[in-house]
Amino acid sequence: MSILEALILGIIQGLTEFLPVSSSGHLELAKAMIGDDLEAGESMLFTIALHGATALSTVVVFRNDIADLFKGLFEFKWNDSTKFAAFILVSMVPVFFVGVFFKDEIELLFEGNLLLVGCSLIFTAVLLYSTTRIPAKEGKVTFGRALLIGIAQAIAVLPGVSRSGSTISTALLAGVSRERAARFSFLMVLPVIFGAMILEYKDFLEAQPSRNIDNLALITGFAAAFFAGIIACRWMIAIVKKSKLDYFAYYCLAVGAIAIGYSLFA
Repeated sequence: MSILEALILGIIQGLTEFLPVSSSGHLELAKAMIGDDLEAGESMLFTIALHGATALSTVVVFRNDIADLFKGLFEFKWNDSTKFAAFILVSMVPVFFVGVFFKDEIELLFEGNLLLVGCSLIFTAVLLYSTTRIPAKEGKVTFGRALLIGIAQAIAVLPGVSRSGSTISTALLAGVSRERAARFSFLMVLPVIFGAMILEYKDFLEAQPSRNIDNLALITGFAAAFFAGIIACRWMIAIVKKSKLDYFAYYCLAVGAIAIGYSLFA
């Protein structure tokens, strides 16, 4: 992988992890277009680096919220922080179930299946557009809503289904306020990302790649994903507050149609 390719893939990961357009879908499209000559172990480590970069960018943007959350947790009381942490744990149940019991089947979907990516992007477009047809509400996250949002996150393991798009849309459709929906969507994924990184790194160590990783490309991809992630995360919070998700719905529809066309005729 060249430095330029690492830079492009890092920027794509950083932007699309937070914008509701599916990071996995765009990475599959980008790899199909620029080529992916990495061996399995190298590709795995690069993926871990990009996920780590976007997780770190989330921590930076929400550092005050995270600090307040831990401060409340160490009071060892049933307060807002403890309740919020409980909501996050509930939201993790569906994706944990999918990851444990369907891990191998899911991995098979990430093998250049652009037809699936295209259909999933169109599904994301429909979901995003539906949120623009409902009035804004001021509801809070509850245990029931947290589980529903968690189911949306589990569905988003499919390449082409946006995690942020599906979780935020589901929260809005369930009556959660726009600001709370964005905040919960971005914070709920942190334990999932860090957990997935640990598992991916374990798989990487077991894979024992046969040649050295290009450290400069790895650092370039990480830095690009980190800085692009900070920009995209802050931008997405503002977008959700202003209810401008329909623009991303049109974008996902267009890219989904292109992916379907590319898979059928390329």
